Amino acid sequence: MQATDPLYILYTSGTTGKPKGVVRDNGGHAVAMAWSFRNVYGMGQGDVWWAASDIGWVVGHSYIVYAPLICGATTVMYEGKPVGTPDAGAFWRVIAEYRVNGLFVAPTAIRAIRKEDSAAVLLKEYDVTSLRTLFMAGERLDPSTFEWASEHLHIPVVDNWWQTESGWPIASNLQGLDPMPIKPGSPSVIVPGYDVKIFDGEGREQPAGAEGAIVIKLPMPPGTLPTLWGDDQRFIDSYLNTFPGYYTTGDSGYFDDEKYLYVMGRTDDVINVAGHRLSTGSLEAVVAANEMVAECAVIGVFDEIKGQIPRAFVVLKAGVEVDPKALRMTIVDAVRDEIGPVAALKEVVIVPALPKTRSGKMLRATMRGIADGREVVIPSTIEDIAVLEAITPLLQRGTSAD
Repeated sequence: MQATDPLYILYTSGTTGKPKGVVRDNGGHAVAMAWSFRNVYGMGQGDVWWAASDIGWVVGHSYIVYAPLICGATTVMYEGKPVGTPDAGAFWRVIAEYRVNGLFVAPTAIRAIRKEDSAAVLLKEYDVTSLRTLFMAGERLDPSTFEWASEHLHIPVVDNWWQTESGWPIASNLQGLDPMPIKPGSPSVIVPGYDVKIFDGEGREQPAGAEGAIVIKLPMPPGTLPTLWGDDQRFIDSYLNTFPGYYTTGDSGYFDDEKYLYVMGRTDDVINVAGHRLSTGSLEAVVAANEMVAECAVIGVFDEIKGQIPRAFVVLKAGVEVDPKALRMTIVDAVRDEIGPVAALKEVVIVPALPKTRSGKMLRATMRGIADGREVVIPSTIEDIAVLEAITPLLQRGTSAD
């Protein structure tokens, strides 16, 4: 067997189109798993590690199976949701029972726990002192979720950003090397092996604070995808043609003055309101900061005058009763104060749940297509199609909470 022979094929979640078969090689993958588990996550032989993911997701392949076992750690496999099995204390029970040292979850799991147990009452019933670090990835970690976890767990809450295609973190706070101060909203700095830049649409590198396309200079490090299964041309067209010599991640973001990366969302999650480009990530951060909101999604929908306008969909915390008009006014005012009048957010829709893939990614592109009246293909990886069906009339009508 050659080091470059395929190890597995993992299909992307397909939130924006037909899933792609990401190929992982053998040798490079093993190197990346061994190095990242020790240096990014600070874990090793004798540790108990729990990646609360699905084997069919890249986190499951990389960090339930390969990385912990390559490094001699114990890996916990869990079947069930963070709530309702039987309650929002399920994760804390597993940590206490198995003396887990490191936990890796998607932010949506923590938001689900916070929605059901906002004061973390159930957490107090368990001894979770074995837990050294909480890691989160899979979607943008909004500051309010970060702050809730930090406040109640009293341990480092570490965001890390990567993709199915990369196989291991592109940006993180290196717990096994030299942990840095954590900044809410940022996965911290670029991991050794990657050369990341921010480009505008013409391929010009952007200065600190300027948002643009996140790209990686070729060649990429071991463990990243060599191609797409059975479709080399699609690999080239999807990732390499936009900026020659660079891999296009499809995400947008910016660096601050200290080279911390901020990932604001997919490049197609940028709203153009009357000529002003706004990332949905920045809008969602403001909406999610409302104490009544458990989670939210902001999408840009077609408007004849402004081109696009933002529409916010919010899920309330469990047991919360609120006047929809008052909530809308509070959120609209907060967005106006923090983003500016140009954001033009006027519609806030309360929904029981938001549509996601089984790996926890929000189906914003699908929601946007329905709202714009386009025919959409429902991703095969959708977790619960009933959730999408329930909010479809609201998407189509543009019904606001007033």
